[in-house]
Amino acid sequence: MYFVKTPLWAKFFFNRYTWQIHTENKELYLTFDDGPHPVATPFILEQLDLFGAKASFFCLGKNVIAHQDIYREMLKRGHSVGNHTHNHLNGWKVPHNDYIKNVEAATLHIDSLLFRPPYGRITRKAGKSLMQKGFRVIMWDVLSGDFDINIKPERCTANVINHAVKGSVIVFHDSEKAFKNVSYALPRVLEYFSQKGFIFKGLVDS
Repeated sequence: MYFVKTPLWAKFFFNRYTWQIHTENKELYLTFDDGPHPVATPFILEQLDLFGAKASFFCLGKNVIAHQDIYREMLKRGHSVGNHTHNHLNGWKVPHNDYIKNVEAATLHIDSLLFRPPYGRITRKAGKSLMQKGFRVIMWDVLSGDFDINIKPERCTANVINHAVKGSVIVFHDSEKAFKNVSYALPRVLEYFSQKGFIFKGLVDS
């Protein structure tokens, strides 16, 4: 069970986190979690290039170690990166100190103060600790559902097209599990919104 469109109550109660970017311009913020991946990430980078789009990649420390060349390529192409923990930890199931240490371990390989908790699960204590360390906690406005093996690629595409608005932070994944859906949905999302006059921007630390 997950919300495709983040409800207003979540944004209200956790208002210190970034859910969307407040803008009157036709701007969207694509984000990709869990990479780098040797197949999914290069595909995504090529699709973004075709539309002159920038995005943000929330990387796992362990995957950056395994695919340093792809990580460097993200940066070379002008995309922003963020910390997604070192080992994709569930913040509701890990002791506080272990969680913070895992995020810090990822910082040895990911040069960014953007942070997204895996599954969107983070305790208030951990969120406060990370923000005190200078991190900006990034959540989302629209969840594509590309990770959901029970939905068709067409539904994944519709989830974004039907719910994204100016300033939406949109979640996709550059992972093995999501590749079937994201490889179908991403080109169509890029084309649809580009034709509507939108531009795609990367998130920044501050």
